[in-house]
Amino acid sequence: MTNEKNVHALQRMGAECIGENDLSVFGDIWADEVVDHDPAPGQGPGGAGLKGFWSDFLEAFPDLQIEVDELMADDDRVTIAYRVNGTHQGEFMGAAPTGSKMEIRGLQMSRHREDGKIVERWGSSDVLGILQQIGATDL
Repeated sequence: MTNEKNVHALQRMGAECIGENDLSVFGDIWADEVVDHDPAPGQGPGGAGLKGFWSDFLEAFPDLQIEVDELMADDDRVTIAYRVNGTHQGEFMGAAPTGSKMEIRGLQMSRHREDGKIVERWGSSDVLGILQQIGATDL
């Protein structure tokens, strides 16, 4: 198996799901049984939980953009270092919309099965940075 399918899956996630705010292809990218080793607070299990998180995140930041700074891939894993930015236009983690802009950095590693779908995810994003930038915390 080549890593091209795996990289393509993440490119679709960035371009279509995030860039176009369209989760209709989410099931083509994430396996239903995906294990997220670093779920967001309140995120449910599996693909449904991840889709729910992304739906809420894109509602809070409908102009969300992602830029991949580094990408490494082998046969079944893809690791990215990325930046996301957007404008707080909907509720996020209990914080009412402020119109504030945010930009954070993060890392993600995904393991893919043979058809390219993601079956495991590890990641770290600067959620505290988001909350500080939208004025949701005084830390």
